[in-house]
Amino acid sequence: MVEHTRTLGFKIAFAMGLGTMIAAGIFSLSGTAVSQIGSSAVIAFVIAAVVAGITAASYSEFASIYAENGGGYLFSSQTFEDRELLVYGIGASLFLGYTGTTAFYLATMDEWFFQFIIPKTLALPEFVPMVDALTLPHGTVGVVAALLLGGLNARGTEESGAFQLIVTSAKVAVLLVFIGGAIAFAGIGGSAGEFTGSFQNEPVGIISIAATAFITFFGFSAIAASAGEIIEPRKTVPKAIAASMVTVTVLYTLVIVALVNVPAEHRELLQLGETAMGEVAQVFIGPAGQALIVAGAVFSMVSASNASILAASGIGSLMGRQGQAPRRFSRIHPRFGTPFWSVSSATGVIVALIVLFIAVIPHSLTLPAVGEVTIGLSGLTGFATFNLLLPLSAVNLALIYSRRKYPELDRPFRVPLVPVLPIIGILANLALITNLPTSGVVAGVLVVIAVVVGYLIWGGAPHVEDLFEEIEPATPAGEGEPENDRYRVLVPIARPERAPTHVRLASLVAQSRDDDPFIEVLNVTQIPEQTPNEMVTETASKRVDRVREALSGVDIDTEYAVEGHICRDIAFDITQTARNSEADLILMGYPEEHHEVTESVAYNAPCDVVFARGFEADTDLRKVHVGAGAGPHHLAALPLVDALGSQGTEINLVSVSATQEGTPEDPGETLSRLSADVTTVVHKVTASSVADGLVATVSDEGGVLLIGASRDRRLRQWVFGSTPDQVIELADSAGVPVLIYSSSIGMRGQLEDWLFPVYRYLRKVFGRTRRQPQRADEQEA
Repeated sequence: MVEHTRTLGFKIAFAMGLGTMIAAGIFSLSGTAVSQIGSSAVIAFVIAAVVAGITAASYSEFASIYAENGGGYLFSSQTFEDRELLVYGIGASLFLGYTGTTAFYLATMDEWFFQFIIPKTLALPEFVPMVDALTLPHGTVGVVAALLLGGLNARGTEESGAFQLIVTSAKVAVLLVFIGGAIAFAGIGGSAGEFTGSFQNEPVGIISIAATAFITFFGFSAIAASAGEIIEPRKTVPKAIAASMVTVTVLYTLVIVALVNVPAEHRELLQLGETAMGEVAQVFIGPAGQALIVAGAVFSMVSASNASILAASGIGSLMGRQGQAPRRFSRIHPRFGTPFWSVSSATGVIVALIVLFIAVIPHSLTLPAVGEVTIGLSGLTGFATFNLLLPLSAVNLALIYSRRKYPELDRPFRVPLVPVLPIIGILANLALITNLPTSGVVAGVLVVIAVVVGYLIWGGAPHVEDLFEEIEPATPAGEGEPENDRYRVLVPIARPERAPTHVRLASLVAQSRDDDPFIEVLNVTQIPEQTPNEMVTETASKRVDRVREALSGVDIDTEYAVEGHICRDIAFDITQTARNSEADLILMGYPEEHHEVTESVAYNAPCDVVFARGFEADTDLRKVHVGAGAGPHHLAALPLVDALGSQGTEINLVSVSATQEGTPEDPGETLSRLSADVTTVVHKVTASSVADGLVATVSDEGGVLLIGASRDRRLRQWVFGSTPDQVIELADSAGVPVLIYSSSIGMRGQLEDWLFPVYRYLRKVFGRTRRQPQRADEQEA
């Protein structure tokens, strides 16, 4: 597995927590709080900070024990390891809390956009018929921002530590400008007098604001969630959490002091709620100051949303790894290096929450036996905060349980007054829940119940580590582990006697791509259902010994290592091993049986896959024939073809005109993608089918046939058979060795494969594509 590189020091960790807390809360909730309870808003924010601080202390102790990414879900899974449903509920609630928080940030930003940046109704060009203007619904900007941030995170765009420090410094500077402008406007004496004279005796209002404001302090969890990247996390994480909590509380207090000093003639601005601070800025520091505050607010909300999406996707990824979410959530995208499925799911939930709370449901709704309830941004805040307070109560409980169950654990940071302080934290969290907007709590309860019921029906998936066991670790012939930057080929071996042929073939392929490649040979022994692992361990070890013995007498120019696994799902073992070892290519036999393994590996592998069939121990790659297809798998194989050709392999391109129904083949695009120094001989043949033409040509000319995998195998294999299947059948009879190249594809690629037969049919009906001109140096056979 790839380990995290610890590069973040105290300053960056502090900036990470502070920057996440300076977001929609300070720009949105502060104006609402002052309008309702005046200077008493300071008390409400301090109460929220204290309650959050208790849980932050529990987070700090756990982070000093488990210095890894994952936050509250990781801590709970390590503590309540025998209480699966409880751990799942904590993880699911945190996932909803993070996504709900992001939806709240972006929905608030949406209000700022419509208030200060763009009009809600846009004039359309004259050429748009019958419509004079387009009315943008609430949530439009928030949804667009969510999709953009989700796309950026899925592609691996994230803030570096230095950039996070700069961003946070800019946020603090904007707030200090606002505070300084307010004090300069009212004077120091006037500001202090107005602040002290505006306190209100509103206990219920104070607690209600404290409950709503809690969401603004949850940024401390971003530090613990990134413990895997922090230098000396056992010391740095507690210090950074404490420092960021104190700093943001001071800043919130000063902002409230500034808002209280709004002149009487402008008091109505505070009633604007989430956009009040932007309007007040114009009173204190003029239009230029307002523009600065608006820019700072929008940028803060986007930045904090980005951090929350990362946190949500991290929890989703860990849940997938532990079998409490679809296993795809734990997969790392081979090109972007991100948990693509988890990020995509988090983005989808965020969009759904914005649309549901802001666009679909009206801001107020009358329900039988309940009366009028507030939805909108207030309900979304309640939903998000409920799904944060609930799992945070569980983290406090986990600390008490951990102290009793694991007293021997090394705890560099220890929360004082345990269990008293965590119990206070639990009670305070639950008390805040009772003061949240009813609509948000009801929505939160219903969603949590729904996901828990769904999990019970599903039953979960096995933990990744439970699906296969490494019984014979890989032992490279050289000293130490191979470097990660070497070209790596994973070679799964089902039958030990075939190991020499496939490893030698992998060596020839790998050496065309790298001067010093590495081959990982994997033998997998499947465990029958209801069979304990230890019953097949000895058998698996003997199989690995047979593989090593078979390879010992073979001259292989590439360094290799042999390892053995036992598993219940062979395809999963192969693909997961490829992920763990960061393989660049998988080379395996095209199975005579169990085609489901082939299909699963082809569609789920994190890298390209080459399936080999019909090779003998002395088969070489001096002459390779390539089909003139144009599908994505064929095009993905061309870099390998080009590399072989550059090293002296004779490349032959076979263009088949099929008399039966089939896709016309054009060699033009294939030739255009090969290097100018690669000499290619083009064979134009006519045959009843593409498969017949390919196999017959190679049978006559000699050499190896390399083709791309079919795009329509899933839909056609049971009716007509795909071209690769037909090629394999014919090649077996003709004694032709075949390589089938399958490129790694994501969700979009799989969707394209499903739709390709429809596209191909329509292309035949409405006309053929224009043929590519032949290359000048093309040679015809």
